[in-house]
Amino acid sequence: MNTHLLKDIDKLKIKILNMALKVEENVINGVKALREVSMPLAKEVIDADKFIDEIEVEIEEDCLKILALHQPVASDLRFVITVLKINNELERIADMASNIALRVQYINVDKKFRIPFDIVSMSNDTVKMLKNSLNAFIRGDEKLALEVCLADDAIDSENKKCYASAEQCIKEDVEIAGTFINYLLVCKSIERIADMCTNIAEDVIYMKRSLIVRHNLPEAKRIIESK
Repeated sequence: MNTHLLKDIDKLKIKILNMALKVEENVINGVKALREVSMPLAKEVIDADKFIDEIEVEIEEDCLKILALHQPVASDLRFVITVLKINNELERIADMASNIALRVQYINVDKKFRIPFDIVSMSNDTVKMLKNSLNAFIRGDEKLALEVCLADDAIDSENKKCYASAEQCIKEDVEIAGTFINYLLVCKSIERIADMCTNIAEDVIYMKRSLIVRHNLPEAKRIIESK
């Protein structure tokens, strides 16, 4: 391998991993800010999103430079393409974390009521998906990536339950409709994060297998599990 290409790829790895850690931290803090109704923590999450946006642009520029200067092939090319795609997904995940933090200021904490769905469990499961998708990328673990893809259905199902439960509760008490709507927006953001984690996992499988699995997960499952 070209020595300059190797050095540039190593630098790229460090940058994307640092970004991944920052995004993971922001998602965790966004959920925590919501749970604790903490405006200071919510502001930290929102401010951090701007920094993540800057990193995303820098990583994209680095990827394009590598493609233009070194013209990598085979596994090196797949790695750079995967970083480009994961970089975009991480930036969007950070946006969702910021959206969750933005909801904090609209949550009505004066009126005591029971949230009819478990946002904490849903968010914990999604954070686990995020951790696993990033670990799959770091380790090049296609089986762990497959687990992430398969976990997405449970989050989608829980999100649908949230809408049904909130609809019923709003009918029973119209005064708290605004608060429930904000919680539903949080649920939607969490569900979108899970979708993006799935995208990252699919990119990992592409990186390892040169296999595009977006529209054929059962076949990917068969191939990976038969290894």
